[in-house]
Amino acid sequence: MANKNLKLNDVGKPNLYRETFPYTEFPRIIFEKKKVDYEIPDNIWITDTTFRDGQQARPPYMPEHILRIYDLLHEIDGGTGLIRQCEFFLYSDRDREAVELCKQRGYKYPEITGWIRAVAADFKLVSQMGLAETGILTSASDYHIFLKLRKTRAQAMNSYLDIARAALDSGVIPRCHFEDITRADYDGFVLPFASELMKLSDEYKKPVKIRLCDTLGFGVPWPGVALPRSIPKLIHGLRKIGVPSEQLEWHGHNDFHKVLVDASTAWLYGCSAANAAIFGSGERTGNPPLEALVVEHAQLKGITEGVNYTAITELAEYAKKELGLEIPSNYPLVGADFNVTRAGIHADGLLKNEEIYNCFDTQKLLNRPIGVAITDKTGAAGIKHWIESRYDIEIAKHDPRVMHIKDKIDAEYAADRVSMISDKEMAEWAREAFGNDAPPEKK
Repeated sequence: MANKNLKLNDVGKPNLYRETFPYTEFPRIIFEKKKVDYEIPDNIWITDTTFRDGQQARPPYMPEHILRIYDLLHEIDGGTGLIRQCEFFLYSDRDREAVELCKQRGYKYPEITGWIRAVAADFKLVSQMGLAETGILTSASDYHIFLKLRKTRAQAMNSYLDIARAALDSGVIPRCHFEDITRADYDGFVLPFASELMKLSDEYKKPVKIRLCDTLGFGVPWPGVALPRSIPKLIHGLRKIGVPSEQLEWHGHNDFHKVLVDASTAWLYGCSAANAAIFGSGERTGNPPLEALVVEHAQLKGITEGVNYTAITELAEYAKKELGLEIPSNYPLVGADFNVTRAGIHADGLLKNEEIYNCFDTQKLLNRPIGVAITDKTGAAGIKHWIESRYDIEIAKHDPRVMHIKDKIDAEYAADRVSMISDKEMAEWAREAFGNDAPPEKK
């Protein structure tokens, strides 16, 4: 049950937390003695914002693109509910066409949900599309309430509650997005507003969800940090007033390079859902990368039977080839070089046992065999690895044919080459080295 003793502090001027957010300096992380404990929910899952926040970072997807991404998210999920929901814009004909195409699939997961502003006219779109849940923009900080909306806290909260009640009256679950929560007055607005939402939930006997939106990436993962920046304390306080874990969701941004650890921290302190977008695509610095959270979930809860982890690689290939997404080569899990070494000493270690320099069985779990990129730093061990990975042969590191290729490579860099040796060049030099005794290529 909700704590009914929480009262809104309807202040006359905004609380901008100037000690923490001086603006003319970098924001400050303020520590205090009080800490909170872990509270990992029995069930944690991922929700997706690729088609909402993710589209604010790129040209709009065509409906057929959205459908294919949706299919691949369903494939990764494998019917487990790990990727539980996707949220969609509903404003344009293109948005609504994409929703209809995805609805026709009939998938249980990811469930299709909407996103609207806290205005009645927008809510009609949700009803027209026949969706069971929608996100509602309910800005929480005084930066947004006073400076953007030009309202008082009471005016803002009452308007939010009106639209949440309208959703419940229509049989739609409201998911209230507490925008800019990491700059919001926690005791004066966040907790009283959350308490009122839980009263609505009790009244209608339906869940009212709360998404904690770290709009500018100010959240930090440490339990000893003061509010409003401490993610552990943000979640702990909501749990303490009776908000169920399954009705809490984290949505972060990567302005300070903490987006993944912040989402994981939300899981650790009582939040069941972490919102993400494929490859971290999202407004400005982006959202938690969905594929990273799939792997993070496996580290926290173990491999989930039914989840198709190799489909992460398929999703990355589709994004690069069909969506024009430029994934940096060193990007974890899906970058072209994420499990490729250029160092000769590393290649030598891989030959002895790949666990030495590969963080997990990338071939089995992601359908990504380890590789060696050929440069002046590769050495004979790297050449041996390159040959054995492509041809049906075992060869000694100092075999004359290996040394023939190494001489070719050394000559290239002695002539001031700065680029990597291509697979095409390596294949040509291998044919030279082996002559008529060339081994068959691996299938």
